[in-house]
Amino acid sequence: MFDIGFLELLLIGVLSLLIMGPERLPGAVRSVTLFVSRMRRSFNQIKSEIEREVGADDIKQQIHNETIMESLAKTKSDLQESFQETADELKPDLDKLQYDIEDIISADEKEPTDDKPQS
Repeated sequence: MFDIGFLELLLIGVLSLLIMGPERLPGAVRSVTLFVSRMRRSFNQIKSEIEREVGADDIKQQIHNETIMESLAKTKSDLQESFQETADELKPDLDKLQYDIEDIISADEKEPTDDKPQS
């Protein structure tokens, strides 16, 4: 974590022994060890809580996305049904219009055209 090597630890140990003396050094080491373990435990708890929150957010986002996709699929099917109903309603009118156009065309072909110039 801090990237401390053996030589650095040895130097810290020797300096601690010289400054505190042999009587107080074991108590100081115990205190430092407890402090480091508490910090490590707190860090791990915070890390796991953040991971849980991030996981919960991902799940909420996925559920939200699925809800939107279901809504879009329902809207799509409703539109398809509406278009089909409209097409079914317009089909007879289109067929009648086609026959009317064919009647007009055939009537135009039967009528003679006047090519005489008007005076």
